[in-house]
Amino acid sequence: MAPNQGHVRIDRWLWAARFFKTRSLAAEAIQAGHVQVNRTRAKSAKEVRPGDVIDLTVHDYHWTVVVRDIEERRGTAARAQELYEETPESAARREHQRAEYKLAPVPGADRGARPTKRDRRRIEQVRRGLDAPDEF
Repeated sequence: MAPNQGHVRIDRWLWAARFFKTRSLAAEAIQAGHVQVNRTRAKSAKEVRPGDVIDLTVHDYHWTVVVRDIEERRGTAARAQELYEETPESAARREHQRAEYKLAPVPGADRGARPTKRDRRRIEQVRRGLDAPDEF
């Protein structure tokens, strides 16, 4: 943390805390409305301070974290984890979602990702608006 500084821009903090690989991705998420600071939609220039509550969505996972420290530069992963504390409800919600993803079947995994010739014919019939065959 830089001396005599008690706040940092939210896009820089999210990048330093390793929620996003680049500041640009952090700024895009903020602009898309995926980040809230203290239950208020944030802008990239919003300054965060220790004690602020940040709600964010990253790749279908929702995080609720409390800012513990601020950092303008990206450091090690261990240092990044010291910057915030995840709420117990958020951790439980993410763990539940992770378990659901593991149980969900992967689309196309039963035969492979590509449709067969028969499947393609059926798809074309449906696209053209023709009656679909009864043997679906």
